[in-house]
Amino acid sequence: MAEMIDLRSDTVTKPSEEMRRAMYKAEVADDSYDGDPTVIRLQELAAEKTGKESALFVASGTMGNLCGVLSLTTPGQEVILGDFSHQFLWEKGGSARVAGLVTHTIPFRDGWLDPQEVEAAIRPQTREAAPTGLICVEDTSNRGGGAVIPPEHLAKISEVAKRYHLPVYMDGARLFNAAVAMNRHAGDFTQFADAVSFCLSKGLGAPFGSLLCGSKDVIARSISARQMLGGGMRQAGIMAAAGIVALKTGIDRLAEDHASAQRLAQGLAELFPGCIDQRTVETNMFFIKVAALGRSGPQLAEELRREGILVFPTQPRMRLTTHCNVCSQDIDRALRVFARLRQSI
Repeated sequence: MAEMIDLRSDTVTKPSEEMRRAMYKAEVADDSYDGDPTVIRLQELAAEKTGKESALFVASGTMGNLCGVLSLTTPGQEVILGDFSHQFLWEKGGSARVAGLVTHTIPFRDGWLDPQEVEAAIRPQTREAAPTGLICVEDTSNRGGGAVIPPEHLAKISEVAKRYHLPVYMDGARLFNAAVAMNRHAGDFTQFADAVSFCLSKGLGAPFGSLLCGSKDVIARSISARQMLGGGMRQAGIMAAAGIVALKTGIDRLAEDHASAQRLAQGLAELFPGCIDQRTVETNMFFIKVAALGRSGPQLAEELRREGILVFPTQPRMRLTTHCNVCSQDIDRALRVFARLRQSI
């Protein structure tokens, strides 16, 4: 039987042989004591790639986001973020429970936070209200179907933040997808954030970890935050070695994932008119309207599973994601499966 085609997420990728060899041969030490030499190299490379002074290796994007928020705020402040942002929806309320912050949500608009709505949400320092302490942005936009928020729009958010002397934090889990899609340097995006986290374990294909990048002062505070969260590591060079390979070989390759997503979206649009607006497919993920396929989300997911394709059983929209373990032949096979489903509507 053919291997399953997993379109649920780019977190399901398997490490390459080059990554496995690098992990096996990695030079290691106790990162919490003297610093692990391979971790140090990874952090230096991440800082270089994002145009920041320094970087910190953390276990996950959620940990990176929380460390970043902790390093830029004080308890009792308010943080402005989108109502459908990953930080608000899927990180267990860490900003409130751990950082002691009040979350002030504004419309996410597929990741395009409106600068005027951001400014209107800012609260001044008063006796009664929790003052605004941070503005959070996301790039690419998860709930926006991988939408890229261009540097020019981020600049407008930054201008608002500067007027009120507020820091900006970027959840850049798929930052390099945004950079590749626009043929821009990651620093073109990150220059408008005081700190940014990106994931190694999504489109870049590594098995573990994220990097939090910012100024030396921000990263120094983040080291303490990571320790509080239980994220101090020992011989972490074994994991960091895969991340180095990912940053050296995985960024340019993301264009292949984008092309796969566009071809899959085009095929679905032809098979099921109205299921997707192809103009919205910018990176490696997109949402389809499940009703256009004549099934419920759970029904569609089960039929696809029987045909060797994994998706999340969601509705009214379902996310499809391409990655380094989905090749051109997999897209061909997936479209043949969808074509058979079309015949049974």
